[in-house]
Amino acid sequence: METSHANSALLVLDMQEVLLGSLPGADLLINATATTIKKARELNIPVIYAVVGFREGFPEISPNSKAFSGIRERFANITMQQWTKIAEPLKPAANEIVVYKKRYSAFAGNDLEMIFRSQGIQHLILTGVVTSGVILSTFTEAADKDYRLTVLEDCCKDRDEEVHKVLTRKVFPRAGTVLSSLDWIASF
Repeated sequence: METSHANSALLVLDMQEVLLGSLPGADLLINATATTIKKARELNIPVIYAVVGFREGFPEISPNSKAFSGIRERFANITMQQWTKIAEPLKPAANEIVVYKKRYSAFAGNDLEMIFRSQGIQHLILTGVVTSGVILSTFTEAADKDYRLTVLEDCCKDRDEEVHKVLTRKVFPRAGTVLSSLDWIASF
């Protein structure tokens, strides 16, 4: 089990009020993630946020994108400030970095990789929603970029519980470590 936190960063991905509000059982996820963020801060592990966000009117969303094209209609009456607001119990501290992404992967359309390089970050600890979206895409891209990876299974959630289980029990362990937040905290 990885217990060193040198060169690590805790990633909090797509933990936006608008997304969590439509996710059944989000309270347990929020509580586990808030506890994890608190521990990371105590250990001086950087907490870095990635939020999916667009310009007003969603001009970055192609009608060809099956995954994103419905967003334009469903959230037409929400401002980008409302859309990108991180859930209050998880909100970033004043000194923490928030990057905005345009697709599932935390790396999409921003300077996240440059931030990792400039801070010497080589180990990513992933939390967020949804498991089959931002977590899977970020995990896969980060694995291809040779980052060490840990997924905190109870700090991630999917709309389909079976998909979450398959990813955290069968897919992610092939290229990284999967732990509960309590096991991760207890490792220090």
